[in-house]
Amino acid sequence: MVRETVVSPADLVMPLFIHAGKDRTAPIKAMPGISRITADLAVRECVELYRLGIPAVLLFGIPDSKDAKGSGAWDKNGVVQNAVRAIKKEVPAMVVITDVCLCEYTSHGHCGVVHKEKVLNDPTLDLLARMAVSHAQAGADIVAPSDMMDGRVGFLRKKLDTAGFIDTSILAYSAKYASAFYGPFRDAADSAPSFGDRASYQMDPANAREAMREVRLDIEEGADMVMVKPALAYLDIIRRIRDSFDVPLAAYNVSGEYSMVKAAGAQKLLDEKRTTLEVLTAIKRAGADIIITYHAREAASWLTRKG
Repeated sequence: MVRETVVSPADLVMPLFIHAGKDRTAPIKAMPGISRITADLAVRECVELYRLGIPAVLLFGIPDSKDAKGSGAWDKNGVVQNAVRAIKKEVPAMVVITDVCLCEYTSHGHCGVVHKEKVLNDPTLDLLARMAVSHAQAGADIVAPSDMMDGRVGFLRKKLDTAGFIDTSILAYSAKYASAFYGPFRDAADSAPSFGDRASYQMDPANAREAMREVRLDIEEGADMVMVKPALAYLDIIRRIRDSFDVPLAAYNVSGEYSMVKAAGAQKLLDEKRTTLEVLTAIKRAGADIIITYHAREAASWLTRKG
């Protein structure tokens, strides 16, 4: 009766890794219980997720081939585009969010156009816009730019509007830190940089005021929702943003955070169910409206059984 923070399946978003083919699953060793799946299997997964009360999925694409520009990112028959169409046909009420970034599609693993081992901000924007528009054409409800290029939210908003997708929302990865917690994801998406790192365009984990500036800029450029990534080491950032901005706020409970709980649970060092639900409660208590988490399916099942 007096519980202040209640997590429900409706708070959760399940990330899905989509690869090419049909009826093909590839377990991700670094993320127990998570696999790369094909579009047909993603549809089945969405049917079950929606039955559990989870309202949305976030799609990441892993193409069979990559190039320096990441041209598979805006292919109308790309892995994500095909998955969006299939999901929206069979589970039309499921909200489909698509990750907009080039790192999963480029041969070098960086999030933008590279020249002499330097990531170029402005030339990247047009490619991101082409990707976002192609996702909207396939039926995506929300596009989520995760690249951290300056000015990309405003650029995407203009291009989406010009293409007629005025109702396609933007969930901006506004405070995305250059974190050590992304390791398992990079294995899952085969997106580790072939040189250097992403510290020149992702945020310094030591900075909090910078996060506030980034969020403010993204909102001014037209972001409908903003995100903090990762979540657990940045609960203070979530709280600062929640107290300062009146827009929907997402937090990404990332791959490393997920895998740590899974590993500790497998070794009986922690009670996996209790730990997972405590983690999700902490993220919501900090101020997140939306929690993107690989625990979503299991957590929803536990929460549903609890009643």
